[in-house]
Amino acid sequence: MTRPIALTMGDPNGIGPEITVKAYADPRRRPPVVVIGDPATLARACRITGVDLTVRPIASLADAAHAPGVLDVLAEGTLPEDLPLGTVDARAGAASFHYVRRGIELALGGEVRALTTAPINKEALRRAGLPYPGHTEILAELSGTSDYAMMMANDELRIVLVTVHQSLRTAIDSLTTARELEIIRLTDRTLRAGRATGPSGARPRIAVAALNPHAGENGLFGREDLDIIEPAVRAARRDGIDVSGPWPADTVFMRARAGEFDAVVAQYHDQGLIPVKYLGLEHGVNITIGLPFVRTSVDHGTAFDLAGRGTADHTSLLTALHHADDLSTQVPATPAA
Repeated sequence: MTRPIALTMGDPNGIGPEITVKAYADPRRRPPVVVIGDPATLARACRITGVDLTVRPIASLADAAHAPGVLDVLAEGTLPEDLPLGTVDARAGAASFHYVRRGIELALGGEVRALTTAPINKEALRRAGLPYPGHTEILAELSGTSDYAMMMANDELRIVLVTVHQSLRTAIDSLTTARELEIIRLTDRTLRAGRATGPSGARPRIAVAALNPHAGENGLFGREDLDIIEPAVRAARRDGIDVSGPWPADTVFMRARAGEFDAVVAQYHDQGLIPVKYLGLEHGVNITIGLPFVRTSVDHGTAFDLAGRGTADHTSLLTALHHADDLSTQVPATPAA
């Protein structure tokens, strides 16, 4: 049996447990999977969704049976029975963090071939006293990674973000030429190495989206594109990277979708995520690039308003598992030194 993919069930009060059991039971799922989470919560998710699985707690990966109709769960802690669905709760936030931490440990040790994560809730993390705005920052810190970024991808677009989980004002203030160049270089290395979904080549074509409308119109609408982004693009080109821009953001994603570019570097969260999500949440996947292991995730949140109904769509999670399978097959994980 090949090494499994570790799948964290996400915030216990959101749709994570429900889409986890649905994806696990889906006949389209290819790779062997071990879930990290709470067995009782996952058993409740099976009842809610009508998924016919036997939830089987295990103490280690060696205990996994990978048997049909059996959900192997690495039990991480115990949740109280009165934890209410659809609510922000510090206990759920702390649990979701512990699941991710265990997954990172397994990935760094080479015990799993990839890590896929169901959604967590940022407010629940904060209530639990955990200073992380999201998965990306947890993964980077606990793996000791300093050069990393979030990539959102589907069959038509690959978007890498310069800034992620912060206000628009602070995102703009944090833009620097050094950071732009770091992201361009990381995007190029990732695509060359086949560490991202979709076609990769020896010299991928990278576009950089402008910050301001019309790329600033030569400084009429702000000088950030002239003073911060353009110097980074020029420096990357001197490195031999096929990169261009900054291009107006209202057309660059359309051009990438038409095949002109292999990836687009976006300046802030919504600039990059709106085009991907507009094409369909069920087709998108979140990939953390720069990590020493493959990590994928859904491109949606905890959806507390849907929790407990059994109707949440698990397609994005299934897509994330498939991409984790493909990427970890192309580039096997290496145990941390």
